[in-house]
Amino acid sequence: MMTNKKLARIAGLLYLIVIGTGLFAEVFVRQALRVAGDPIATAHKIQASEMLYRIGFVADLSNFVIGLPCILIFYLLFRQVNKYLALLALFFVIIQTAIIAVNLQHQASPLLLSGGEYLKSFHTDQLALLSEYALNIQAQGYAIGLVFFGFYCLIIGYLIIKSALVPRVLGILYTLAGLCYIINSYALFLSPDMESRLFPYLMIPCFIGEFSVSVWLLVMGVKEGERKAVE
Repeated sequence: MMTNKKLARIAGLLYLIVIGTGLFAEVFVRQALRVAGDPIATAHKIQASEMLYRIGFVADLSNFVIGLPCILIFYLLFRQVNKYLALLALFFVIIQTAIIAVNLQHQASPLLLSGGEYLKSFHTDQLALLSEYALNIQAQGYAIGLVFFGFYCLIIGYLIIKSALVPRVLGILYTLAGLCYIINSYALFLSPDMESRLFPYLMIPCFIGEFSVSVWLLVMGVKEGERKAVE
């Protein structure tokens, strides 16, 4: 029999791996290799660090695979509070996962724009522009997915506050993280310049909210109380 506390600790561990792989892929790969406003320099950096770029792609892919059992455990834990909201949250995060996972094909595009015979008819600068276009599409798709994840965080944050399974402040932090994800994505769609200025400030609450919940679950688990263990 798997108790809620054990399930929560498994979810916490998986969540930390998801956060770690996500941060690595975003900060140390995509942002590190991309040169704003210079597609040719970006293409050269990706080519010069091809293995790092491939590792970042694998990290992103693994992120979503590892995240699936994590969100299932969240559903099992918080359906006891409100099964309809927990199910709605599950729908939101499944849609988010599907969008971003499919969107990874655009992230892989720069790797496909070199070495093929069929590419010899393109000039090097043209290939760099195609690569930049694919990366821009990837960024837009990622932002779309994060809208759905933001609403997932809002719902789960509310369920955390209502559940008393963990300290309510974690629910508040998680809700704030969801709100920041939504604001950041809509800012990107409405005004990319504004989003670039807001991004560092919005991502701090996102990291704090998700990291706090994952660490608490890993270390402390959840209160069992009168809640039934999951078979």
